[in-house]
Amino acid sequence: MIIEAKSDKYLSGTRNGSITLQNGRVIGKGQPSYIIAEIGINHNGSLEICKKLIDEAVAAKADAVKFQKRTPEICVPRDQWEIMRDTPWGRITYIDYKRKTEFGIAEYATIDQYCKKVGIDWFVSAWDAPSVDFMEQFDTILYKLASASLTDFALIQRILETGKPLMLSTGMSTMKEIETTMDYINAFDENYPLFIAHSTSAYPCPPQELNLKMIQTLENKYPGIPIGYSGHETGLATTVGAVAMGATFVERHFTLDRAMWGSDHAASVEPQGLQRLVRDIRDVETAAGDGEKRVYESELAPMKRLRVNISDEYKEKPSVK
Repeated sequence: MIIEAKSDKYLSGTRNGSITLQNGRVIGKGQPSYIIAEIGINHNGSLEICKKLIDEAVAAKADAVKFQKRTPEICVPRDQWEIMRDTPWGRITYIDYKRKTEFGIAEYATIDQYCKKVGIDWFVSAWDAPSVDFMEQFDTILYKLASASLTDFALIQRILETGKPLMLSTGMSTMKEIETTMDYINAFDENYPLFIAHSTSAYPCPPQELNLKMIQTLENKYPGIPIGYSGHETGLATTVGAVAMGATFVERHFTLDRAMWGSDHAASVEPQGLQRLVRDIRDVETAAGDGEKRVYESELAPMKRLRVNISDEYKEKPSVK
């Protein structure tokens, strides 16, 4: 049985490695990897930039775009509020900067309509319970829990109450912390529709710290749960490698220009890079095949031309005594 995950009511099911989203898209083993273009706050508070990013994600054939939703007054430590920072809006306090990069109801209503128009999924990482309350105004397909929030059980509880699938990111976390969070979720419902993303929370992350074999470790530890990868590295090969190693979904930060002002742009993929990433992932998935050995029609002519008939090879040779 595949879990049917709908936003208007809570549905449980049996964890069997796949989850069907409300729009019918299946994420899990045997399915094309679900490719997420993480816009995050790379829109820099501009709806115009945001629409361009959505357009580029559609052009690249990504499956979804993702944003980050915060209540700045909750998520920014009080002792950092008045720290001054140079920004595109001038020299302002850190709390004002964080407010500038947050979209409100009007912007998210536009995003919702625009994504439906161009035919791409969208959702958010919610960083606090009021942000979940805010996002419940929209019929998004799932919630992402950022690595920094893996131990925020009040936030996790609020997301679980929505009944929407939950995607956990596991950067900056020990196995014990992952296990504790899984125990908490399973106590709520051992069949709650859940994804787990392996991640390393360094921006950008050096290859020696990516530890992609953790995808298989999580897969073995939590059979029945789709395992994916949230990457913050530079380059594309390692994300493609994550799919080859079993990631059922992948997420990469996405920007129009890595030189743009902002904290996440440098560790993001530009439009041409995203196009290559999607193309290469799909090529790897196609090339994987089914594991059954066969002779393809394309091999028949080379076989006729190059293969030596065994009987012809030995018929003129004397027998060995």
